[in-house]
Amino acid sequence: MQNSLEKEQLDAKIGQFFIVPTPIGNLGDMTQRAIDTLNFVDLIAAEDTRHTGKLLQQFMIKTPMMALHDHNEQQKASVLIGQLKQGVNVALVSDAGTPLINDPGYHIVKQCHEEGIRVVPLPGACAAITALSGAGLPSDKFCYEGFLPAKSKARQSALLEVSEESRTLIYYESPHRILETLEDMQAIFGAERYIVIARELTKIWETIHGAPVCELLAWIKADANRQRGEFVVLVDGAKKNDTAQDSIFSKEVLRTLNLLMKELPLKKAAALTAEIYDVKKNALYKWAIDQQTEN
Repeated sequence: MQNSLEKEQLDAKIGQFFIVPTPIGNLGDMTQRAIDTLNFVDLIAAEDTRHTGKLLQQFMIKTPMMALHDHNEQQKASVLIGQLKQGVNVALVSDAGTPLINDPGYHIVKQCHEEGIRVVPLPGACAAITALSGAGLPSDKFCYEGFLPAKSKARQSALLEVSEESRTLIYYESPHRILETLEDMQAIFGAERYIVIARELTKIWETIHGAPVCELLAWIKADANRQRGEFVVLVDGAKKNDTAQDSIFSKEVLRTLNLLMKELPLKKAAALTAEIYDVKKNALYKWAIDQQTEN
């Protein structure tokens, strides 16, 4: 029996490019449409063919695969465009969740639009949206920020840029950096900023826990198991009555210090910043040293 995907292709002269989400943990979240699409296409472009191979085996899908990841996407994009123009239907999958959300795919999708090739995105699993829906934070307006920089200085600079953002902020974070990230959030956003962590979503140890970041840090440090798994970190937006005193140093002090550190030696940058804002030079210098030590 012909399915709707086959009917759409009866008169097609060129292939279509399907964006296919896959489960972020629970295999029960694989949609029937995703299964039908992966069976229907001629080729699956996968971020990791070994990882995707296990998923295809689970659902008895035998469609051929090719690797499409961050390191070869621009090179492979032209190859796939050529195949699509010849009538080959291609599906893109990432290791988990919706492709292009912190995963490869942007270059090929952009080229498909430029070449007049139809892009068909399927709805499905996405850790950021799953976490937001269960976090208890405002969800009418939000900012997805992906992964923060690995180094503390760059991470704090990125947090400073959104320190006054009123919308809910969403980040991804790895288990080996979750504590450092929360500590930097406390330094930049203030100890009372409400933050929710969602870990191991859809899996057996799924946890969603929110608290002022100072309390959240104590909670997560109290049990090493709470530091395991992949994290979504959701930050309540800045409120009009937030005060600079909530932070170790105000947003303005840290912003100025970071700007001066780009042009001056650390000691001089700290001294000038302390003089401008009338804060303790030694405390500010120690704070800056601590950040550099982590880099």
